Amino acid sequence: MGKFKVNKTYKEINDKIRSGEVVVVTADEMIDIVKNKGPVEAAKTIDVVTTGTFAPMCSSGAFINFGQTVPTIKASQVWLNNVPAYAGLAAVDCYIGATEACLEDPLNKVWPGEFNYGGGHVIQDLVAGKKVHLLAKGYGTSCYPNREMEKDVTLDDLPQATLCNPRNGYQNYNCAVNLSNKTIYTYMGTLKPKAGNANYSTSGQLSPLFNDPYYKTIGLGTRIFLGGGEGYVTWHGTQHRPTAERTEKGIPKTPSGTLWVMGDLKQMTSKWIVGVSILGYGVSLAVGMGVPIPILNEEMAQYTAVTDKDIPVQIVDYGHDYPNGISKNYGFVTYEELKNGVIQLNGKDVPTVPLSSVAKAREIANLLKDWIQRDKFTIGEPQFTLPVH
Repeated sequence: MGKFKVNKTYKEINDKIRSGEVVVVTADEMIDIVKNKGPVEAAKTIDVVTTGTFAPMCSSGAFINFGQTVPTIKASQVWLNNVPAYAGLAAVDCYIGATEACLEDPLNKVWPGEFNYGGGHVIQDLVAGKKVHLLAKGYGTSCYPNREMEKDVTLDDLPQATLCNPRNGYQNYNCAVNLSNKTIYTYMGTLKPKAGNANYSTSGQLSPLFNDPYYKTIGLGTRIFLGGGEGYVTWHGTQHRPTAERTEKGIPKTPSGTLWVMGDLKQMTSKWIVGVSILGYGVSLAVGMGVPIPILNEEMAQYTAVTDKDIPVQIVDYGHDYPNGISKNYGFVTYEELKNGVIQLNGKDVPTVPLSSVAKAREIANLLKDWIQRDKFTIGEPQFTLPVH
């Protein structure tokens, strides 16, 4: 059966989940198992490896259907807690983006802007069960004569609400520094002048796409942990760049693969869906995501044994190069170095700052492990996997 010594199918693994015989470990735990047993024996023993990540995902939002009125309305403008939502969908459908700011927000007119409330916070409030003020306006038609409706709604009141992340789970990202002489405010956080700090955002060896670097088990239909509920990979994400230069172990050295993921907002919890205010930059949404990796063979066992020291990260200057579209880096560091709290840049010690939470990523991997062990979650076989070219 193929080129591998171990060959399992999705059905065999799901049968083991249903019978309570499945063996599941987290990506952290898999490292020592492969080190001690080797990939072949590890593949014979382990059926699923769980991963996790929790970090701001600016490319996020929610599709919301808020139900019809009497008389009926075709909404052309919608606001949720005074945050504009896009209404160019259908009569009572809208899309609220995580990065949309509240109407009265001064933005960066008061420098640096605080961005205290926006789309990400609206989504968190809905998930938390809070009332959200809905205002919808229409221009009036024969079939939709109503021109305005206004009411408070909760998530339970909404006929449908779907979280949609067109770009999630970035497979590697930049380590951001600021080589200019002034403090700057970016989506990578506040960066002090003259490389006063180095910010990064990925959970390293726990991150989903580092554990399946060539997307052999991840694609359309992959079932995932999303925001505390169940979600799916529905396409490759925006800015998916699988052809990035890679190490011998297949790890991209620069930003590479991404996932387009979706899930029922009504299943999610405010612990794993959190509005974020980024000083001087804007609003975002922190999203918890975990992907189970089926160990179909020894190749997958070896991939899931990736360690932080195996993952290189490029250092990029956000003070001058990044805003001017200059593709340049100032060397590479590993996630092991980043997580130790200090890196070396030009002979100088630079403190590191994570934007993602490794503790929460680990919690997600353990939650997903528990769900699978208790037959609350089976492995979704992708209809086709993500493109690698």
